[in-house]
Amino acid sequence: MKISSIDAPFDAPELLLPLPLLPPPIIAFILIKIIPMPLEIALGVMIIAAAPGGVTSNVLTKFANGDVALSVSLTAIVSILSILTVPFIVFTSADLLGVSEINREISMMSMSLKMFFVVTIPVIFGMIVRSLMKDFIVTKTLIIQRISVILFVVVFISIWIEEWDKIISFITRAGLISFILNIVMIFVGYYVAKYFTSGVAQRKCISLECGLQNGTLAVFVATQLFDDIVFMVPTAAYALIMFVTSIFFVLIVRKIN
Repeated sequence: MKISSIDAPFDAPELLLPLPLLPPPIIAFILIKIIPMPLEIALGVMIIAAAPGGVTSNVLTKFANGDVALSVSLTAIVSILSILTVPFIVFTSADLLGVSEINREISMMSMSLKMFFVVTIPVIFGMIVRSLMKDFIVTKTLIIQRISVILFVVVFISIWIEEWDKIISFITRAGLISFILNIVMIFVGYYVAKYFTSGVAQRKCISLECGLQNGTLAVFVATQLFDDIVFMVPTAAYALIMFVTSIFFVLIVRKIN
């Protein structure tokens, strides 16, 4: 991404930016209050809901013929903001739910600092590299996109084949709420963006940004705060479900202009 492209979201200043950040945890909290589940699963849902979408949304936005520049810019911005929002949402949710297993040696500030090195530094590095190697990257854009497509398909198929037994367990324990949260966010993103953007390409982008969460970031946060793997079950379930639903979404909206 180019450093200058970070201005893209502000072509529609009517609060595009909060869409990938605020609705997911709010809707997730409502759902965990409605649907009975263990506290560990409930907090795990809040962790994945707090982790804004990663680069997968950029790839799928390309598939869907959406606004890729907007997608990349939003991903970069919300990733940077997430070093503040994710710890706040997770720690607040743990307090509200009464979860006591949290590692008290990790404070909100220390979690933000760790996330800065894991999330923000790579984003800044990528922007600098893109700025310094502009001509090379532009000429190789098509190749990079094709490689991204191939890697996405290979990883997706490999996970479902190699981890089938675990997948069944994850879906059984947290599949329902993960599916509902994912579908709700896809629709919320699409139809709310309808009022704030100028075209269908932007709606596709926002919908994918809202529906796709950063599983890697969620796992990192969960492993830093908890020793029990159960807190990562919703992340695993959501990640598996979001790949399937997002592919169907892309196939449906791809030809809509």
